[in-house]
Amino acid sequence: MEILYFTEQPMSAYPEEAATDEIPIGGGKTQRVTALLFSNKHFSSEEGSRLYKERMEEYKLADEMGFDGIMLNEHHTAPFCMSPRINLFAAMLAATTQNSKIVLLGNPLPVNDNPVHLAEELSIIDMMSGGRLVSGFVRGGGVENIQANTNPAFNRERFEEAHDLVMAAWTREGPFRWEGKHFDYRVVNPWATPLQRPHPPIWIPGVASKETVMWAAKKGYPYIGLNTNFDVSDKIKQLYSESAAEAGITAGPQHFGQLLQCHVSDDEEKAERNAQEFMWMRGEFTGLAHPVWGSPTGYGSPSNRKSLIEISNGRRPMIAPPSKDQRKLDKTFVWGKPKQVIDQLKTVIENNRPGVLALWGNDGRINHEDSKLCIRLLGEEVLPEIREFAKSLDIKSPSDTGAGYNLHLESPIPEYRKVEV
Repeated sequence: MEILYFTEQPMSAYPEEAATDEIPIGGGKTQRVTALLFSNKHFSSEEGSRLYKERMEEYKLADEMGFDGIMLNEHHTAPFCMSPRINLFAAMLAATTQNSKIVLLGNPLPVNDNPVHLAEELSIIDMMSGGRLVSGFVRGGGVENIQANTNPAFNRERFEEAHDLVMAAWTREGPFRWEGKHFDYRVVNPWATPLQRPHPPIWIPGVASKETVMWAAKKGYPYIGLNTNFDVSDKIKQLYSESAAEAGITAGPQHFGQLLQCHVSDDEEKAERNAQEFMWMRGEFTGLAHPVWGSPTGYGSPSNRKSLIEISNGRRPMIAPPSKDQRKLDKTFVWGKPKQVIDQLKTVIENNRPGVLALWGNDGRINHEDSKLCIRLLGEEVLPEIREFAKSLDIKSPSDTGAGYNLHLESPIPEYRKVEV
């Protein structure tokens, strides 16, 4: 099992009362949001500079403490994530860390207008890190589509074509021509290609999109569930396994991952207090779940869109985010002293059997010293014991088995041709 360290890098240095405005969401309802329209007048560059430097120091400590990987992500136009360009932090980590994989979960392909340039950037990160890149790809949230002025109706098409173009740039000898529905290049001939062969491993993160789970399964890419409870995790496994089997792939723990929030302290009361900080940033969930912003017309499946329309017109109630205590019962959030956290993580591992376990250790206004203490306690006391526990269950990781490589490269990557509209 591979264990990752993660934080969303929140811009927490603004007063909580600044995010009290509510906007209409339909059906006579309003909602508090801290995404898209929450004014950047509340952003402080001085505080941002401090927070960026603290996160970098914490990432380097995670590398020293033996985490198998450092997980990064990207979001835009919201304070819950200060990483609007995932590859910038990846490049810095390539130069400042020594051992941990640099796990990008991930680059939002549909809002990137130049997949060839993206392929070059990722190749440089892989070379500079000595082959430590894990390149994850995402469709990007609805907010990202609105912010980037990208038509959400073409989100999945652009995702799949951009993926194929990146793979071609990494693995096919140039120069070659690419004529697609969404991307056209007279010459694809990058002079920066990955160190890893045939390409860096690809992992796909997500909440529970059926289409994305099925797509990842047919490629043989591990699917990393983001804060999914036991019931959702089981459904993902079943759908993934069935879809993988159709492609001739036998799915196992190496194809599944789990992200959950996890904070460790040397004092139970402090752990409880810091756990509450994860809930202060819940504007992420209310903002992204806005019926229009979270899933603009054309972005999601018809069934998903139908449920959002029913919420917006008052025919279906909006489900409030679960409380901290409920999330602890669901095992999507664990906290406490090391022994308490170990016991809770063992329950997650035994039930979900993830080949990748990502621990989200910092959020809200947890201070720098408490964050470093969490990382140290995880590295010194938690990781060794849960690694042994996973080993006793014979849980294999993607690195153990080679999962994450496109299993269909022996077949030509499909040649795209323009579709006349």
